[in-house]
Amino acid sequence: MVFQLPLYQIEHDTFESMKTFFFSDPHFGHYNIIEYQNRPFQTTDEMDAMIIENWNRVVATQDHVFLLGDVSIHSPDKTCEILGQLNGKITLVLGNHDRRRLMEQTRRFDLVTPYPILYDNFFLLSHEPVFVNEQCPFCNIHGHTHLNRFENTLLHINVSAECIDYTPIAFGEIRNMVKERLKKYNAMKNQLVRRKKQ
Repeated sequence: MVFQLPLYQIEHDTFESMKTFFFSDPHFGHYNIIEYQNRPFQTTDEMDAMIIENWNRVVATQDHVFLLGDVSIHSPDKTCEILGQLNGKITLVLGNHDRRRLMEQTRRFDLVTPYPILYDNFFLLSHEPVFVNEQCPFCNIHGHTHLNRFENTLLHINVSAECIDYTPIAFGEIRNMVKERLKKYNAMKNQLVRRKKQ
């Protein structure tokens, strides 16, 4: 018997008329995260305001954001207030600090899922990094690790807030990043093959 977890599949052209962004680990209201991750803020109010401002500077009302978890440790009312200030349609992949019921009650998300999402048949969206290697046909966009890079940097894109300057990152930028990494990887691989033949 094979046990299979649900995996949401979303095609890029579902959002053809809008831009798509990725972001993880805002940790709204979490004072300790400022210290743990050396975030450049004195207070949670300052951190929350900067993330909201950065988010709304790049994300328009019609755009779509995949938020990859660890949203807020504020009270439910304060969390709703903050989420209500963010532009765009939001899909949430739950993080280890998120409570599903609370997140669903905010009614701010188009989808709330504890499971990874397969986006554009190539990008696995998850909170924690998922193991992938060069034999695996996916690239993992994740959060959770903050400034700690996952060991396989070729096929992992870390969109934790600290890694992307507390600003959602556009899908086009991620696609270009992956193309550049694969180009360098293939060039290096070809060079090794040529050396072995000599």
